[in-house]
Amino acid sequence: MIIVLQAEATSDQVDHIVERLTEMGLKSEVSRGIKRTVIGVIGEEDVVRNAPLRAMPGVEDVVPILKPYKLASREFQAEDSVFDLGHGVTIGGGALAQIAGPCAIENEDVLREIAQSVRAAGANILRGGAFKPRTSPYSFQGLGEDGLKMLRTVGDELGMPVITEVMDPRQVELIDRYTDIFQIGARNMQNFNLLSEVGGTSRPVMIKRGMSASVNDLLMSAEYILASGNKQVILCERGIRSFDPSTRNVLDLAIVPNVKGLSHLPIIVDPSHATGRPELIPSMALAGVAAGADGIHIEVHCRPEEAASDGQQALLPAQYAEVMQQMTQMAELLGKTIPQPEGATV
Repeated sequence: MIIVLQAEATSDQVDHIVERLTEMGLKSEVSRGIKRTVIGVIGEEDVVRNAPLRAMPGVEDVVPILKPYKLASREFQAEDSVFDLGHGVTIGGGALAQIAGPCAIENEDVLREIAQSVRAAGANILRGGAFKPRTSPYSFQGLGEDGLKMLRTVGDELGMPVITEVMDPRQVELIDRYTDIFQIGARNMQNFNLLSEVGGTSRPVMIKRGMSASVNDLLMSAEYILASGNKQVILCERGIRSFDPSTRNVLDLAIVPNVKGLSHLPIIVDPSHATGRPELIPSMALAGVAAGADGIHIEVHCRPEEAASDGQQALLPAQYAEVMQQMTQMAELLGKTIPQPEGATV
């Protein structure tokens, strides 16, 4: 349910409504838009339905939200969400997040070499996995906290916000000390305990679409984080599983305008995991920007044949620089910007 307030509603009236809702055992979320303030009401359906919401001072209308995802819906917030990701980098509202780096952190020197190259090319967020969810228990699992320290060090040297994956609720406190953005991988999209745990932090969370997840499934997972108090959720399309083995996954670009019609949350595209083939990544990255994505996520490695994880789908630095130049030109054509980090440079 959404309470639409009168244009002249006062702060005292807003506080009174929130207080009354709390007394009724309902949760409330205040969203202050450009023209109007609305209050999202969440709780037991019978209580919400029977609450005397229209009788409260300052209320103009009460509108039911038909979507199962309440806080993520356009009905709750009409304007696109814009988040500060750190170091002066934003996402949403025409600002594109360009995430690049190795799949896994191997050592500090290799990470620094890759980071310097992507920063010089125009990337504004450094990625790197310290904990790696692998299909085989015998594959490289990441460097853990040592890897997090390397990621933080290199990110600070270059003035770049950093993103890394969290796999378990027990890792949240540790990773929160080092990262600027949490990444929830496709395999954990419906790990609801983990979603609620990162929902209790103040850091942005990027959540990747599960391999067989519907758009509704993805938005409901985002709702878990939003309902736990964290409003900074970024969605990521990384391909869905199909019968065709010629690519790693099938990149569903239609999800970008689809989600933008349903939700105010930013959505980015990951052509590396979607295709699994370096020669396909540039065209799919450009297609993502053209579709209206709020960012692109690409894996880069200086020596892919030596990479500890997913080297077969990584671009070389020169290849990444070329596609970044093309994406920058397309962004300008579409009236979008790629904000560059403040502070240190290469």
